[in-house]
Amino acid sequence: MATERNAEQTRTRILEAAREEIFQNGYQGMRIDAILQKTKLAKGALYHYFPNKLALGYAVVDEVLMGHFQTVWEDFFQQHKNPLTTLQQMFVYKAESFQNAACFNGCPLNNLNQEMAAIDDGFHQRLEKVFENAHMTIVRALEKGQVDGLVRKDINPVRISMFIFSSYQGIMGAAKCMQAPELLSDLFGTLNDYIDTLRASEKTH
Repeated sequence: MATERNAEQTRTRILEAAREEIFQNGYQGMRIDAILQKTKLAKGALYHYFPNKLALGYAVVDEVLMGHFQTVWEDFFQQHKNPLTTLQQMFVYKAESFQNAACFNGCPLNNLNQEMAAIDDGFHQRLEKVFENAHMTIVRALEKGQVDGLVRKDINPVRISMFIFSSYQGIMGAAKCMQAPELLSDLFGTLNDYIDTLRASEKTH
């Protein structure tokens, strides 16, 4: 049992180090030597868990990125009854988190999508799955909001969710391109103003 637990902890350490490398340098810039240095592992130990760099990159998307988006987005939606307020608070949180970042690296999902989706089908399929998972989390929340009388009945949750999540990705990408995390407050503020227009009127509930 202890051996299995240690093996799982080692695998997690490798994945976390790989995630950091990819976030800082991109997948193509990820160096196995840097991961070994961070984890204090021998190369043979790393390849015991992941046979090559590509398998490690895929695992980062499948396990780390997917897990992050599921945890963060779903947790936020569980905190508040109104999904529109939840989205707004999520974006305020994102803006505040990166306000004083010396180097803003943007959104890991968006970064990998821009770098790898068009050139590697394995990355494309995995990134699409993460995107679809986040998208459908918003769709389900909006649909429930309509049932509860909190979200306008005349909107299409699928289209609105895609627009909101795409806007989120674009805002993170623009702030990264300009290395101006201070833009996040203004841009997410504008997106939050739009989200206010999706609220059901007081007369409907």
